[in-house]
Amino acid sequence: MKKAGIIGIGSYVPDKVLSNFDLEKMVDTSDEWIKTRTGISFRRIGPENACTSDLGVEAAKRALENAKLSPEDVDLIIVASASPDMIFPSTACIIQSKIGAVNAAAFDIQAGCTGFVYALTSAVQFIGTGLYKNILVIGAEMLSRITDWKDRNTCVLFGDGAGAAVVSEVEEGGILSSVLGADGTGADLLALPAGGSKEPANPDTITNRRHYINMNGNEVFKFAVRILEEAARKAAEKANLTIEDVDFIIPHQANIRIIDAAIKRLKFPREQVVVNLDKYGNMSSASIPVALDEAYRDKKIKKGDKLILVGFGAGLTWGANLLEWNLED
Repeated sequence: MKKAGIIGIGSYVPDKVLSNFDLEKMVDTSDEWIKTRTGISFRRIGPENACTSDLGVEAAKRALENAKLSPEDVDLIIVASASPDMIFPSTACIIQSKIGAVNAAAFDIQAGCTGFVYALTSAVQFIGTGLYKNILVIGAEMLSRITDWKDRNTCVLFGDGAGAAVVSEVEEGGILSSVLGADGTGADLLALPAGGSKEPANPDTITNRRHYINMNGNEVFKFAVRILEEAARKAAEKANLTIEDVDFIIPHQANIRIIDAAIKRLKFPREQVVVNLDKYGNMSSASIPVALDEAYRDKKIKKGDKLILVGFGAGLTWGANLLEWNLED
């Protein structure tokens, strides 16, 4: 198997900022309540005339520029999203058209907030077998479109954004191990109930607000703390490393209490955990790549550093990648 690594990274978040104080005017909540329970102060909201693919396009262009590649160099596009433009065609195909990646195959992955980890793991296999040379992996979300802005328990959590990575063959470093998991018995804990074949759109599903994110926060919280620790440890073990060998952990940015509890269980230094959810909230599949890109742009991570990307999400799903960073400072 050929070694696969990230040779380009990019991200994009919309300009519009929605603060906790803005939310105070919309639902029965407060800045203190939100920050204490989630760690979130702000989130970004996409413009009314934009959709998920538009955000993904911007992140993709920046990743390709960073990799010094053109859209024509891309062989495959994998998009992870819980808020695609539509059920079909895939958002990956729409992005392929918009950026002019005329030589690329394209498909979507639906693994909730773990989507980017699933997509990156899939890209590694295509590179490893030699089937493709350059793969564009994108996590993109317009969660504001499927958020119930009357539900104070969920509307404070989510934001819009996109992150992208170019995955190619590398001589050293790259993705050293991957772990994926799922437990479908927890499917009802985090879902968008209507709009598919089980509950097709009708006046009742609209009236009952079934086209918005529905979550059992307490159960998801307990699952997340446990699974973040387990997935991170397994990724290290598969790479014949220990948690102590890892330089940085980049977790899914869902809730600061989840992150802090998992890091405490791992006995990992808090200052080596990349966190930006205070600025962006939970961007689902975009959270990890946006945080990774920011850490790179801020020169927090450097070539040779060992990183764990670890996430959890609807499904229930979870996953982790351990990689040795390939990009120069």
